[in-house]
Amino acid sequence: MREPKSLQEAIIFFSNPDNCIDYLAIRRWPKGIVTCPTCGSKKVKFSEKRRTWTCSSHHAKREFSIKIGTVMEDSAISLDKWMLATWMGTNCKNGISSYEIARDIKVTQKSAWFMLHRIRLAMQDDFFGSKLGGGGSEVEVDETYIGGKARNMHKDVKQRRISGRIQDDKSTVMGFLERGGRVRTEIVRDRYKTSLQPMIKKHVEAGAALYTDAHGAYSGLTDEYQHQVVDHAVQYVDGRVHTNTLENFWSLVKRGLHGTYISVEPFHLFRYLDEQMFRFNNRKNIDDAGRFDLVISQIVGKRLTFAELTGKVGETTIH
Repeated sequence: MREPKSLQEAIIFFSNPDNCIDYLAIRRWPKGIVTCPTCGSKKVKFSEKRRTWTCSSHHAKREFSIKIGTVMEDSAISLDKWMLATWMGTNCKNGISSYEIARDIKVTQKSAWFMLHRIRLAMQDDFFGSKLGGGGSEVEVDETYIGGKARNMHKDVKQRRISGRIQDDKSTVMGFLERGGRVRTEIVRDRYKTSLQPMIKKHVEAGAALYTDAHGAYSGLTDEYQHQVVDHAVQYVDGRVHTNTLENFWSLVKRGLHGTYISVEPFHLFRYLDEQMFRFNNRKNIDDAGRFDLVISQIVGKRLTFAELTGKVGETTIH
């Protein structure tokens, strides 16, 4: 069958488990040579009945499925559900909640929540030490607060969570956007110079054109960057100097967080930022099928257990 180009086609195509395996195998082993994920041997045999491979070498875990070594490893959820959840999680512009995924593919909300976080791991962009602003590019830098609104909280919750200092009550997120390129985010401790400027030096090439607002923490960058400032108390655009593109990204982030996910723990915030960065960076010159294909190509070699996700790694249970 022709590979799907829309959600409707994806539902039909991935309803066949053989299509799921073929789609994943072609992208995992593009040369057509299946290798054992444990020992790397190319001498493997496929069982059509079990839909698994068996390595000819004798060792532990010599039988393996297409899920082994991917974000889907150790999941009892069928491939057709995984593929549809990935398609929707990748292409819904404001994200999709675990409750909606649970209703659509008939799993529990807890399972859907776990699935979506593993899909976000596949969306994660590894920067590998690269910097923005090379080749004379212009870079916008800005920061924002993300967290619950006090007016929406119950009185008891407000007393427990709201201290009156916004940097204590919300997470501070810093953004870097190369015009015509990609956006990156970093969660930082606060909005002081000691927190923001090291992040700029980490992500932005020295000598780049750097645009920020008039926040005092950005002062002193003219020695290393072509730093220009727009004072939002006076104007939002001064020729090419503005941070409006990054402000647009913040609006998309908050629309998804407040409108779709409603409540996000600070412990998991970076995963939701990874998701929005992926969609923003792959919004042009690529369709839904292309974005889905890109995520599927990044599922190998990544693993997220429920203990890691919930911060309970190493905890022991006394029976």
